[in-house]
Amino acid sequence: MQQVFQMCNTLLQENTETRKRKLTIRRYKVVPLSQRSGVLEWCSETIPLGDFLVNSEACAHKRYRPKDYSSLHCQKTMMDAQKKSFEEKYNIFMDVCQNFQPVFRCFCVERFLDPAVWFEKRLAYTRSVATSSIVGYILGLGDRHVQNILIDEKTAELVHIDLGVAFEQGKILPTPETVPFRLTRDIVDGMGITGVEGVFRRCCEKTMAVMRNSQEALLTIVEVLLYDPLFDWTMNPLKALYLQQRPEDEADLNSTLNADDPKCTKKASGDDQSFNKVAERVLMRLQEKLKGVEEGTVLSVGGQVNLLIQQAMDHKNLSRLFIGWKAWV
Repeated sequence: MQQVFQMCNTLLQENTETRKRKLTIRRYKVVPLSQRSGVLEWCSETIPLGDFLVNSEACAHKRYRPKDYSSLHCQKTMMDAQKKSFEEKYNIFMDVCQNFQPVFRCFCVERFLDPAVWFEKRLAYTRSVATSSIVGYILGLGDRHVQNILIDEKTAELVHIDLGVAFEQGKILPTPETVPFRLTRDIVDGMGITGVEGVFRRCCEKTMAVMRNSQEALLTIVEVLLYDPLFDWTMNPLKALYLQQRPEDEADLNSTLNADDPKCTKKASGDDQSFNKVAERVLMRLQEKLKGVEEGTVLSVGGQVNLLIQQAMDHKNLSRLFIGWKAWV
C-alpha cells in the first residue's frame, strides 16, 4: 500500500497544478522481513485524531465544549439505537450531533500562534485531507476511525495508518461502510470557515484529475498487489468479527487487525478461483472510478468529486456506520 502511495506521490509531483499546491500523501517506511512480519517506521511527532478530540481527560471536546454530550454518552446512545430502524437511527444521530459540536479548528489555533504560520498549516491540513481522501477512495480504503488517522503536530498533515481494509472490503463487513472517506464534522471544522468549499474541493478535483489521467500506471501496480499470493487483502468472517464485534473499549484502543494476521489467513481450500474473481471485480470497480463512473453514470471530475463529498457528509450514511467509527466526531 505504501508503494501505491509512492506511485501516487510521483504522479502528483509530475503534474504542475498538484506540484504547485504541494499535494502529497504522507507515507511511512515498511520493511517486510517475512510473510508475516516486518518493521514499520514510527510516525514521530504525530497523535491520533481521537486522542486530541475525545480519548483523554484533557481532550479538546471536554476543554472547549464542556456542556456538550461526552463522546462516551454519544457512543452509548448510538449503541442503544443499533437495533432500531434506519429512520430512528438517523433521528438519534441528528440529536447526538446537535449536542456534540465540532472543535477541531482549535488544533491549529493552539499549536501555531503566529497568524501567518497558522494560516499556512491550516492550508497544509486541508490539502492533506483532500489528497488522502481521493487516493483513499480510489483504493477503497476503509476502517478510517479516529485512531487510524494521525495528525502531524509540526506540519498539520494527516498520516493514515492501518491499511488492512482496502479495495472496498469495508462494504462487506457486518455493518457495511457507507461513506467513501472520512469527512465528518470535526474533519471539516479543521479547514476553517469555508469548510469543503474553496481549497478542499479544488485540491480534490486536481488530485482526481491526475489519478484519472494516470489510469494505466495505477491499474498496473494495483493489479500486482491484488494477485500477490502472499498478501491476503480479502475480508473473511474472522477478520470481520475482529473488526466489528470486539468489545468497545478494545475498539478504541488500537488499530485493527492487519490483513496478514495469522487469525485472518484464508483457508487454502482451492479458493483460488473465487479469489481471482473477487480480484477481477475489484479491478473493474477501480477502472470505473478512474473513468468517473458512479452509480452507472459517467461524471466529470467536478461532478464525481461533488458526489463523493455529498456521500461522505450525508448524515443518513454516517448514522448507519459502525459505532467504533465514531461518525459524530
